[in-house]
Amino acid sequence: MQRIAELLPAARPSLPAVPGQNQLPFDPWVLSSALVLILTGFIMISSASLDVAMKNNGTPYFYVIRQGVFMLIALVGAVIVWNIPLRFWEQTGHWWMIGAGFLLILVLVPGIGKGVNGSNRWLPLGPLNLQASEVAKFCMVVYMGGYLVRRLDEVRSSWKGIAKPTLPLGIFCILLYFEPDFGALVVLMGTVMGMIFLGGMRFSQFLMVITGVIGLLVAVVGLQPYRVARLQSFLDPWSDPFGTGYQLSQAQIAFGRGEWFGTGLGNSVQKLFYLPEAHTDFVFSVLAEELGFIGAAFLVLTYAVLVVNIFRIGRRAEKLKAFFKAYVCYGFAIIFAGQALINIGVNVGALPTKGLTLPLVSYGGSSLLVSCAMLGLILRVDYELKAFGKQPAPEEENEKSEADVRTREKAA
Repeated sequence: MQRIAELLPAARPSLPAVPGQNQLPFDPWVLSSALVLILTGFIMISSASLDVAMKNNGTPYFYVIRQGVFMLIALVGAVIVWNIPLRFWEQTGHWWMIGAGFLLILVLVPGIGKGVNGSNRWLPLGPLNLQASEVAKFCMVVYMGGYLVRRLDEVRSSWKGIAKPTLPLGIFCILLYFEPDFGALVVLMGTVMGMIFLGGMRFSQFLMVITGVIGLLVAVVGLQPYRVARLQSFLDPWSDPFGTGYQLSQAQIAFGRGEWFGTGLGNSVQKLFYLPEAHTDFVFSVLAEELGFIGAAFLVLTYAVLVVNIFRIGRRAEKLKAFFKAYVCYGFAIIFAGQALINIGVNVGALPTKGLTLPLVSYGGSSLLVSCAMLGLILRVDYELKAFGKQPAPEEENEKSEADVRTREKAA
């Protein structure tokens, strides 16, 4: 804790001007695509939730107002994260991982964690609920970024470097299994494996690890009968359209009604109590029904722009040998891409139901807050790369000088 306190003053440096007349302090593609997704999500949540909110809460604007508040909180959170130098996150990553593990444990404690639809995933914080698995994704990426920087040679040369991070990952996955939150478990495992692979893991080792992970996931699915039922309904949702296949069949009806150009904003029929969780897990189906294939394709394209440009920032950082910045960008890009692909895959019937939100679009405070925190960190990476270029940040230079002084003192 003393070490963290020493780092906090460095979290508020005077920010240098970005060199170059035509250089923007923010990556325009990441920022604009993220804003498009957030605003699109707000519009679709407003459309999809009015009737449900009126029935459950007595006012049609219940979810609209809450999502607006979530957006303001997430914006403030993103600004705070952006103002913290990457050095702080790199040197405190293990503390964030421990904190996230503590939250995952608290969720499972009777009387503390809040259960919804048979899953204990939330911690009640007054009027808001915090989903611990969302925080765990952010913290694990920050920790893994620092680990890969410290143990990069070991990761690239031996199994030992690959095996070490599996301990905290395994603990997180066990806790997620008992919530249960299988979707978050899959995303977290895929993100960590992707970061290790991009850090220089041998391809043969990667294939062996992936084979083992797939076998483990198959075993996990087989141990829980309700997941087997979900898998069977995914393969043929119309065999039981009013039972296990209800969600997927209603989502497919929504896509069929949307055709090319949609039924028009606000004209969805499936959101009228036919499609469960229309403003959360299945908001993409409502969008496809109201805006058609063109609207759905535009949303997918926006995600592609966001993810590709996050990878581009990470690649630029890697070329400048700013490895922590690179790996953090890679990890967050994998989360955005993986979670969006899974959610959209579930909506179109290509994947079994997972219960994952669509990042930046679905209703929910935890998901939006953590996603915006990720974007704040990504934009901070882009800013530092532009502001400092190949030169280390001032606090990094000071740290290097202090280390040189200590080395000379020991030698003397």
